[in-house]
Amino acid sequence: MTERFVIDMDRVDKILKNKEFLGHMEAIAEAETTRRFCLHGFEHSIDVARIGYIINLEEKLGFGKDVVYAMAFLHDLGRSVEYIEGIPHHQAGADMATGILREADYTDDEISQIIDAISHHKKYDGEEHNLRYILYRADKLSRNCFVCPSYEECYWSEDMKNKTIIF
Repeated sequence: MTERFVIDMDRVDKILKNKEFLGHMEAIAEAETTRRFCLHGFEHSIDVARIGYIINLEEKLGFGKDVVYAMAFLHDLGRSVEYIEGIPHHQAGADMATGILREADYTDDEISQIIDAISHHKKYDGEEHNLRYILYRADKLSRNCFVCPSYEECYWSEDMKNKTIIF
């Protein structure tokens, strides 16, 4: 497999230690303390990262692990703004992620692809072999609907719910 980017997990660590990132993750956790449905904290992000990287490897897409993980950790960051201002999280998150990625030393090309995936992860456009595809699939597959206590009240349609472990 040919990597498209140099893998540097130290860049992911820079994201995880970034004060802006940590502040938004704390705000999301605070806003979701009474939420009955899927949460959007670190546990969800790491699930999306790991599933996304598995998809990347199995389908030989060639993205660096640090790129997939950065995308996953930042994809729901905009929820902190959505909960307060009503701006859709994929839009707010794309704006917020740019500065964090720059501070973590991602290249302009990597940032562009990650931001594109974040800003479009709510809806699958049918295009494969890009970060959008990885993020959309990993985000949905990360949900364990089959063991969710709020399954019946969930707003996801029946065909979107994960009724078993799917891959």
